[in-house]
Amino acid sequence: MLNWKFVFYVMSVLMIVESFFLIISSAVALLYGEGDFIYFVQSAGICFLLGGIVYLYTRGCSRDIGKREAFLVVSLVWVVFSIFGAFPFLLGGYIPNFTDAFFETISGFTTTGASIVNDIEALPHGILFWRSLTHLLGGMGILVLTVAVLPVFGIGGMAMFNAEAAGITTDKLHPRIKETAQRLWGIYMLLVAVETLFLVFGEMDLFDAVCHSFGTLASGGFSTKNSSIVNYSPYIQYVLIVFMFLAGVNFTLHYFAIKGKLNKVWKNQEFRVYTGLIILVTSIITLTLVYLDHGPFEKSFRDALFQVTSIITSTGFVSADYSLWHPYLVFLIFGLMFTGACVGSTSGGVKILRHLLLFKNSILEFKRMIHPSAVLPVRYNKEMVGQDVISKILAFVILYIMVFFIGCFAMTLIGLDLISAMGAVATTMGGIGPGLGVVGPMNNFASVPEAGKWILSFLMILGRLELFTFLIIFIPSFWKNQ
Repeated sequence: MLNWKFVFYVMSVLMIVESFFLIISSAVALLYGEGDFIYFVQSAGICFLLGGIVYLYTRGCSRDIGKREAFLVVSLVWVVFSIFGAFPFLLGGYIPNFTDAFFETISGFTTTGASIVNDIEALPHGILFWRSLTHLLGGMGILVLTVAVLPVFGIGGMAMFNAEAAGITTDKLHPRIKETAQRLWGIYMLLVAVETLFLVFGEMDLFDAVCHSFGTLASGGFSTKNSSIVNYSPYIQYVLIVFMFLAGVNFTLHYFAIKGKLNKVWKNQEFRVYTGLIILVTSIITLTLVYLDHGPFEKSFRDALFQVTSIITSTGFVSADYSLWHPYLVFLIFGLMFTGACVGSTSGGVKILRHLLLFKNSILEFKRMIHPSAVLPVRYNKEMVGQDVISKILAFVILYIMVFFIGCFAMTLIGLDLISAMGAVATTMGGIGPGLGVVGPMNNFASVPEAGKWILSFLMILGRLELFTFLIIFIPSFWKNQ
């Protein structure tokens, strides 16, 4: 039987954790002398009070957790965090409509970066910081963060970590899951701190530097400026390119690099394909912008590299309006929305590893047709990949495509044109941010009908949890007692 009491118990702990981060945002508002700190205090109070009541009621529950409880908690946490995280927007009147406030918040926590705010620069510092903080928390995963905290409350985190952090556990950094989560977060925060220093060195305001670092390492994309990164200096843009690239790398490889095991980084096939793909697409776009549009080489190269890195890592910062480029270049950008970066990174999308293994398996199918009796296993990093893994990847890709088409159909039903619908669905499923058409890089999602915002919010969670983790709770057999 599903242990509901345990599910509510874990959710209560996570609500208490969220109230702590709301208080941090109130401190930022106080630091800048802004009265909106009270809205964060009120939101934190509501979150802590409700979480505390549920915690006191459920703390004596059984601490055993199975896969069903793990999937349910991991799915619910994004919804619950977004509901309470929307309170500062609502209480302060900055986003008075609940649908818009929920959309903005879940876009932050899922690190999508799709916004409905028309004048971002009009928002106070506390609200801007909270938007970026939702990225920071969602980037490495709320559950990965709290796995390091939950043992304090007597909760084992392995099942939830595996449900939330698909791919990160491929190469564990430590036999104990708590230490793994702590080391991942340590690397994550180290990169945030280093990027902030580089941005400040480039004369970016400290507040903006912190917020952009949160958005970069989380592969989120919320900026403190209406024009995103367009008006920043080339130095700032190159710094962001470097750290967007690093955010798209498997964090296990970061750990190996820190330990001096650089050979393990370069020998990783996914990393090499990821790097090569960025170089290839950047070269195509740069040559087109230089020789067909006669643009300056450095700016053409920088615009191409920035947009390619931003889209493939699902960060979503923009330094140029790629929708004005040649149609085939826009098509390349659109294709990158389905690529994703490395497994075990903060990026969204399908991920390079899935594409790589399916490609390897497809090539082997030709050989199997010629030599039907031969045993030709797929290999990755010189290790054999089981056919069950290939089957799961194939199922994932097929389901991803199906959801994309269903999402596009739904968005056209509510009034979006086909290009805008395809861009909106691709970018929310991939956790990217900017799309095409009315939701392009120089626009936002404010004009999307209310029903469309709920559909896209659903797709954000779906993409963030890589389909199966979230969709499984809608399967009738999931709820049957076993």
